[in-house]
Amino acid sequence: MDWQGQKLSEQLMQIMLVAFGIIGFISGYALGSFQTMLYVYAAGVVLTSLVTIPDWPFFNRNPLNWLDPSEVEKHPKPQNSNATSKKKASKK
Repeated sequence: MDWQGQKLSEQLMQIMLVAFGIIGFISGYALGSFQTMLYVYAAGVVLTSLVTIPDWPFFNRNPLNWLDPSEVEKHPKPQNSNATSKKKASKK
């Protein structure tokens, strides 16, 4: 799952849980049943989990391009210069 896929998954989870919470509340209130409200919300949590937890292909639309190990060896990491070279000369 790429970064945009993680963001999409998080947004879908939030939207679906709120939607099922509202639907569960309305259905429980209309039927006068707390049990119905819990069942609707629990079904929503299960459905949300099935949509957002697995790594579905639509979460991988923007894959990251990693360097091959041979490319890393050709371009070594630059070394940091010493911090002492950046110090200002002290005045006496």
